[in-house]
Amino acid sequence: MAHQLVIVESPAKAKTIQKYLGDDFEVLASYGHVRDLRPKEGAVDPEQDFAMRYEAIERNERHVEAIIKALRKADKLWLATDPDREGEAISWHLVELLRERKQLGNKPAQRVVFHEITKKAVQEAIANPREIAMDLVNAQQARRALDYLVGFNLSPLLWRKVRPGLSAGRVQSAALRLICEREDEIEAFVSQEYWTIAARLLHSDSEFSGRLTHWQNKKLEQFDINNETQAESIRSSMEADMQQQPLQVREVERKSRQRQPAAPFTTSTLQQEASRKLGFNASRTMRVAQQLYEGINIGSETVGLISYMRTDAVNLSEEAIADIRGFIDGHYGHEFVPESPRRYKTKTKNAQEAHEAVRPTDISRTPEMLQGILEKDLWRLYDLIWKRSVACQMAPARLDMVAVDMDAGTHWTLRANGSTVTFPGFMAVYLEGKDDTNEDESNRILPP
Repeated sequence: MAHQLVIVESPAKAKTIQKYLGDDFEVLASYGHVRDLRPKEGAVDPEQDFAMRYEAIERNERHVEAIIKALRKADKLWLATDPDREGEAISWHLVELLRERKQLGNKPAQRVVFHEITKKAVQEAIANPREIAMDLVNAQQARRALDYLVGFNLSPLLWRKVRPGLSAGRVQSAALRLICEREDEIEAFVSQEYWTIAARLLHSDSEFSGRLTHWQNKKLEQFDINNETQAESIRSSMEADMQQQPLQVREVERKSRQRQPAAPFTTSTLQQEASRKLGFNASRTMRVAQQLYEGINIGSETVGLISYMRTDAVNLSEEAIADIRGFIDGHYGHEFVPESPRRYKTKTKNAQEAHEAVRPTDISRTPEMLQGILEKDLWRLYDLIWKRSVACQMAPARLDMVAVDMDAGTHWTLRANGSTVTFPGFMAVYLEGKDDTNEDESNRILPP
C-alpha cells in the first residue's frame, strides 16, 4: 500500500516517475488545472482588490475524486506539477480545493520540482522539497485575471460588430497591434527601382560570381543604377571591354575570422529551428518535445530524454556543461574543446531564468543510439536538440575570408567574396539555420 501520494500533470509523466520512486509512492495525474474562474460576469472584481472567484472544473472531477481516494490512504502529499507559473498554480489550486472539501486535514503537502524526468533528478527533488511559491501563483493569477477582464468585456463586442466566435485578450491584442503597425509601414513604403550587375565566372573548373562594385572608378551605392536602360548600357560596355582584354585578378584580400556557435535552445528558438529544418509548426514541436520530456520507453528503461521544454533561459547547469565537454573531448578530440566552458546569458528583458535551456538529459545518449527506437518525429527533434547542445560547447570555427577584385584594365571592378574553412570547430556537428534563404556570399568557396 502506498504511503505517499505524488501529483503530476500528465498520465505519461506519472508512469515514468512511478518507476523511479518505488512501491512506497503512488503517482497520479491531475490532468492539468482542477479549478478555474467561474464562467460568469463578476469572476474577477476590480472593486474588491481584484478578488477572484473559482470553481472546480467539471470535466476533471473524476481525476480529483481519484486523488481524494488515494489521499485518504496516504501519509503525505507531494505536489510535482510542472516547474513553471502554471504548474505552481495547479499545485496551489489542488491544495485549496482539498482544503475546501476538508480532505487534506493535517497531512503535509510539499512542492517538488525537477527540470528533467530522470531517476536522479526526481529523487533529488523529493529529497529537497519546498513550500508553494506564492509569487509564482500570484503571477499566474494576474495573467488569468487580465485574460478574463479583457476577454470577457471585449470579445462580445467583436461578436456583435465583426464576427461571432472571435476572441480578444492580452495575446490577441498585442498581436493585432503588431500586425497593424507593420501594415502601416507597408502602406507607407515608397518603392524605388535599382539594378545590380553580376558576372558568372569560371576558373580552374570552379564556377563563382563577381558583383560590379565600382563604375567609372566610383564605388556604386544601392540606387546608383536605377533603370533598365542604364543597366543595359553598363553591361554592354563591360562585355565590349572584356572582348578587348581578358578579366584579370588585381587584388586578393584575406582575413581570418572565427565563427561562434549558437546558444542552446529556448522554447522559441527550438520552435523556429524546428520550423526551418524539420518543417514542424509550433504546436507539433511542443507536442513532440512534451513526449521527449515526459518519458519514452527506450528498451532498457523509460526515461525523459530532454529537460523541461518551456523556458526562455539559455544557461546550462555546471554538471551538464562538464558532461558535454567530456563527450566532445572523447568523440571529436581535444582541439574541439574550448579552453574555458561557454556560459550563455539571455538578452531578453525580464526573462525567467529559473530553468535551464532545452538539452538532452544524458549527452552520451546519442541520436545514433536511438535511431530505430524512437518514432520518426521524436528522433528528428531529439537529434536537433542533441546537436545544438553539443555544438554550443565546442570550439569556434576558423575561416579565411577572401575578397577578390577583378577588372579588364578598365574603370570598373568586379568583386567576388568567399571563404574557406580552416578548422570546422562546432560546424562539424551543427550549423544554425537562417530564415533568409538568399545566398550568403561569405559562405561561398572560391577557387585558389
